[in-house]
Amino acid sequence: MRSDETLRNSVENLYRPRVIDSRIQMLISTFGGVLITGPKWCGKSWTGIRHSSSTMMLGDQETNTYADLSPDEALTGEYPRLVDEWQDVPKLWDAARRRIDSECRNGMYIFTGSSFPKGKVYHTGAGRFARVEMRPLSLFESGDSNGSVSLSKLFTSGRTDPVSSDSNYKRTVELICKGGWPRTLNVREAEGSEIPAEYIKTIISSDLSDLTGTRKDPSTTERVLRSLARNSASSAKLSTLAADVSGISDQTVRTYVNSLKQIYIIEEQPVWSPDLRSRTRIRTSPKIHFTDPSLAAAALKATPGVLAKDVKTSGILFESLCYRDLCVYASALNGKVYHYRDNNDLEVDNIIELPDGRWGAAEIKLGDLEIEKATKNLLKLKDIVETPPSFLSIITSKGMLAHTREDGVSVIPIDLLGP
Repeated sequence: MRSDETLRNSVENLYRPRVIDSRIQMLISTFGGVLITGPKWCGKSWTGIRHSSSTMMLGDQETNTYADLSPDEALTGEYPRLVDEWQDVPKLWDAARRRIDSECRNGMYIFTGSSFPKGKVYHTGAGRFARVEMRPLSLFESGDSNGSVSLSKLFTSGRTDPVSSDSNYKRTVELICKGGWPRTLNVREAEGSEIPAEYIKTIISSDLSDLTGTRKDPSTTERVLRSLARNSASSAKLSTLAADVSGISDQTVRTYVNSLKQIYIIEEQPVWSPDLRSRTRIRTSPKIHFTDPSLAAAALKATPGVLAKDVKTSGILFESLCYRDLCVYASALNGKVYHYRDNNDLEVDNIIELPDGRWGAAEIKLGDLEIEKATKNLLKLKDIVETPPSFLSIITSKGMLAHTREDGVSVIPIDLLGP
């Protein structure tokens, strides 16, 4: 094991600040513990080290065995103490909860986890642990967006100032395939897609079985991943996925999908249910996204050159990229990102809602051919929701001048959006 000092020196020299940092720091000062969850390789460990004073890095057999045999000693160290990949030794959770109850102080533990625990946990940690969901790097965090159009300011002003963009379709496809993995920051652009490709190989060969504790057939895993990738950013039913995969039942698909959720590879974008002026019925099916669009591209074996020729697939993966980034930016405001669709087939890609009830909407379009249609959808939604929106927007990959139209809809290139 590397010493705390070595780890901290590495983090101090190389750490890329995350949008969620300020919220994590606030939660540390408010709760006894903070749990940071998210996919492997997204940067949870380094963020945990950045906010902790001592570390227990689980993962290898010797360290896990020691922590399992001596949980109290494993939890002993200067606070806040990081317990990295805590799910490998689930009994540490209950032991930490007991310590928090006993010492009655805040900022004691930071736990990180990239899968659900295999063993039994006897207490939810409610009131002791605050939970933070961490995603791969947004474009602002990776330096691929300058953040000149702020989500926070959109909520306060409802408009954007004119700002020039350098975005273009080719560059957007490259960003989709590279993804938001911190390890891609130190590799050449042409090799960036190799990291998500290796991630998918690992999931297929071992991760889905090892991390969920149940045997998964690699061939079936690969086919399910490809089907999910083809149906990204949609409300595809299990029967649709099963028919696409062919040869397996709806229940088998459900098992694989649930396992992928347990290791934070896919997630559901929930439905927004506002108070409506009409009797319109809202559809309840969530959308499915990969936690990073690069994983969907890798599951389809789509390089930037291949993906650029498939505008339809590029469009749905661009929507997932924007959903990822909006979730990251909304997290700084403790907000959540939903989607809207009703029985009149009015659909809006993203609804960002804050705890105080304010909301804004964002449609996602690769280019400008569908901007007028997206604008009509946004204005229709505004007309039927009782509470007026803080802003209406269209996020695009096309390099143009960010601006707010006369009808109040802001058009924002993705390389300008930030927290």
